Amino acid sequence: MSKSKAIKLEVRSLLVLGLPLVGSQVAQFAVHVTDTLMLGWYSVLALAQVTLGAQIFFIAFITTSGFAFSVLPMVAKSMAEDDPQSARRTTRMGLWLSTIAAGFLFLPMWFSAPILESMGQDTVVAQGAQDYLRIAGFGLWPALWGLTLRSYLSALEHTGVVLWISLGVLVANALINYALIFGYWGMPELGLQGAAIASVIAVSLSLIGFVIYIQVCFPEQAMFARFWRFDRVATLAVTRLAMPISATALAESGLFAGSAFMMGWLGHLELAAHGIVLQLAAISFMVHLGLSQAGTVRVGQAFARGDWVAVKRTAAVTMGLSTLAAVIAIFFFLATPQMLISAFLDVEDLLAPDILRIGTLLLIVAAMFQFVDAAQVVALSLLRGLQDTKMPMLIAAVSYWLIGLPISYVLGFSMDYKETGIWLGLVFGLGVAAVLLWVRFSVLTRGTHGRA
Repeated sequence: MSKSKAIKLEVRSLLVLGLPLVGSQVAQFAVHVTDTLMLGWYSVLALAQVTLGAQIFFIAFITTSGFAFSVLPMVAKSMAEDDPQSARRTTRMGLWLSTIAAGFLFLPMWFSAPILESMGQDTVVAQGAQDYLRIAGFGLWPALWGLTLRSYLSALEHTGVVLWISLGVLVANALINYALIFGYWGMPELGLQGAAIASVIAVSLSLIGFVIYIQVCFPEQAMFARFWRFDRVATLAVTRLAMPISATALAESGLFAGSAFMMGWLGHLELAAHGIVLQLAAISFMVHLGLSQAGTVRVGQAFARGDWVAVKRTAAVTMGLSTLAAVIAIFFFLATPQMLISAFLDVEDLLAPDILRIGTLLLIVAAMFQFVDAAQVVALSLLRGLQDTKMPMLIAAVSYWLIGLPISYVLGFSMDYKETGIWLGLVFGLGVAAVLLWVRFSVLTRGTHGRA
């Protein structure tokens, strides 16, 4: 097969596998965007509170998500080796470990206000964030189970159902949010707490959809039969891969959470604007994440076959598609900043012009890190396909915690660039991570041209 034909086939395979994943990632994240959007219409204070509360929930979620994310490359490798039993065992123990992890992190979310206040956050904002988390925290377990089962189905290349379930849940969440936040259709007006209830219902519906699909379409797998049986070998295998993945994700989420805390030191207007722009940047990130997860599956399959030529081809095509997505995001961020930000605001609110001004500046900086954000998540996902997770963990810790966060603080406060300086630190951290992760991938695949 010619090289050009092989590349065309790879593009087609990645798009067939990746586009539903992109759609499902965007739809899943849009559940959280809906919270931010409608609470922005409700009040600026509620927007600041959900920005802080959602950051805490995301840290808890991402800290415990390694068990779910590890299922994707492990199941892809098992299926390429024609070992469905190993795929089932891996998924079951991923569910076990996710349950235990969710239990450990529920208590800190329940008593989050004192923690946030000790970190310099406004008392009213911190209390509102805790009110949100005391409800949203009940959604951590179904969210982790849903992510694990989504990883399982994605590894089996059943991504279409992932997309349709995610879209259905998005619609349901929007309707429930609208009813409970504002008190429409005979429902009580619950504001911030209504958004939290809607999120819990949304992730629970998603989980139910995945369970029903697996039970109906894969009865031979008997995924939940004798579920109480502990599998020591599979548990150790999942844990070995998952712990570095969780630590890596925690390092990156910590960078963005740290920026949110710094914004809180500046004031609730800056925090609210930060929350809006972060949602917009995260939507584009979900596109990169969906494409990169398809790359994880493809690389995991090629890795199981020892086909290093295919590994490199998948890497090149995935990065190319993600770069194209970054160009599109940059265009919209720079061409229509006020339109994008205004969608999250009640234009009649007296504080809306200030948030719009701050948000427009931040969106310009967000456009600056699109390429490096795409590059780092693609490289990270490709390395997971090769089941290389320990070195990426160290790279993430250095890039985000030792470079990104200190630069954010220095630029934001010592040099008084405030919110713009804080976001420039994000650019530096993501850029360093992107370079180092691609160097790592090049080292691992160097000298493998002859293997196929």
